[in-house]
Formats: sequence, structure tokens, C-alpha cells
Amino acid sequence: MTIRHLQQIIRSVATSDGAGVSLRRSLGQSQTARVDPFLMLDEFSSDDPDDYIAGFPPHPHRGFETVTYMLDGHMLHEDHLGNRGDLLPGGAQWMTAGRGIIHSEMPQQESGRMRGFQLWINLPAAEKMKPAHYRDIRPEEIPQAALPGGGEVRVIAGRIVVDGREVAGPVQGLSTEALYIDVRLPAGANFAQVLPAGHSAFVYAYEGNLSIGPAGDPRRLSAQDAGVLSAGEMVEIHAEEGPAGFLLLAARPLGDAVVQYGPFVMNTREEIEQAIADYRDNRLV
Repeated sequence: MTIRHLQQIIRSVATSDGAGVSLRRSLGQSQTARVDPFLMLDEFSSDDPDDYIAGFPPHPHRGFETVTYMLDGHMLHEDHLGNRGDLLPGGAQWMTAGRGIIHSEMPQQESGRMRGFQLWINLPAAEKMKPAHYRDIRPEEIPQAALPGGGEVRVIAGRIVVDGREVAGPVQGLSTEALYIDVRLPAGANFAQVLPAGHSAFVYAYEGNLSIGPAGDPRRLSAQDAGVLSAGEMVEIHAEEGPAGFLLLAARPLGDAVVQYGPFVMNTREEIEQAIADYRDNRLV
């Protein structure tokens, strides 16, 4: 079985979004820093309310999916469809913008730690204008499994096999066949996972340092960096000198042209211009 190598490292950069939320952006910091169909990955993490209190007031999206996964803190999602979702520690939301959605994500705390991730996943051209959809995923809906060599894994989307037992996340049936898992390892532990050979994949280390690749040729990935994986059938990851936490994401690449303007991701400039006009004229949704 071919082991995937750590092919490219995308170092995260400090930036802000929404109404001034401080975060670190790895994927999506430039048009070339993408892993088809993944467009962007942000990590927000702070004990200082000034870094997050302004939140993400109402704003539009079209043409892709957004996934927010919380480690700490409490945010409230609201959108034009009337959906409300409490984002609690260990919970997530999976929002398909489709032809258009206007939503907000606002902190429900004035102090304490706020930590989580927002991921953008592209939609195939044929699905970009489908109706918007929102799913609130409670912490208890996300299955957790102990790993044979120590540590644990939580499965948000897709399915994996742990110690001979299949573990399926609450999100299934996506056209991109996305896998989204959160893995935590004690120092010195290893994690191995089979991935479809034709799927794009990357690792985001949010705690500790990792070595990735076959035993004879591993490469180091530091905390708050994204590591793009080469083609192959399996990934092997090792927690180095201390405990580690990381996200592993994989999906079927779309191969579509990507044209982005802020919160709109389409296939042509003309479609972007139409999205801007629709939003201006209250026709986005």
C-alpha cells in the first residue's frame, strides 16, 4: 500500500475576518494555497474577548459549503432561512450556501476561550445554484473512538475504520465524498488511515508537532501549519515530542475552474458578477 508523503507545507498567517475576529489562515491565504475541493481553513483561538467578541455579523455566501467546528466557546448561528444553531464545544455546523444564504455567527460569551475552525469546501458546478441548506451538529452526534495505540478520533464527516470497526460521522452523501476527522494523540503515538487513492488530502496541526510519511522518510509539520499530502492509499502520522491534535481532511477533487470574490465562489467571472448583482438587488437567495 502506497504511503502518502508530506508534499507541501502551507504556513498559516495571522489575519482577521468578520467584524474583526483574529484568526490564522492556512488554506485560502492566496489563490494558489488551495487543495481542491478545499478552498480555505481558518483557526480562531484566543482567551482575549477583544479578539472575537465582534463576531461575524450577517453576510452572504454563494457557491460552496462552510463548516464550523468548535473546540471551546459558544457561538450562535442565524440565517435568512430561519435556522438557529448553538455552536458548543465539540459541536459543528455544516452549511451549504448553494445559490445563496445570508447568515451570522456571533459569540455568546463575554470572556473565556473561543477556539475552533472554519472550512470552506467547493461545490461542483452543477450544484452551485441548488437551494441553501443548514445542519446543526450537536457534540453528542459526533462519534468518538479510542485509537489502539493511544489517543482518540472524532469523525465529523465521512467514515473510517478504527481497530476493525467502522466509525461513520453524521455528515454523509456529499458529492465530494468529504472526510473530516479530529485526531488527538499522546506523545510518541502513531495514527494510520487508509484514504481513497484519487482523493486530495491535507493535515492541519493545531497542537503539537507531527511527522508525516513513511517511517524511513518522514517530514515534520509544526503546529498551526497545513500539510498537503501526495497521492497514495494511506497516511501515517506520528506525534513527536509531546501530545498532538490535528485535523485530517480528504475529498474527491472537482477539477473545476475557481473564481472567487470575497464570499462568492463560482466558475466564471460572469457568474461572480451575477452574484454581486443579485446580492445588491436582494435576489441572492
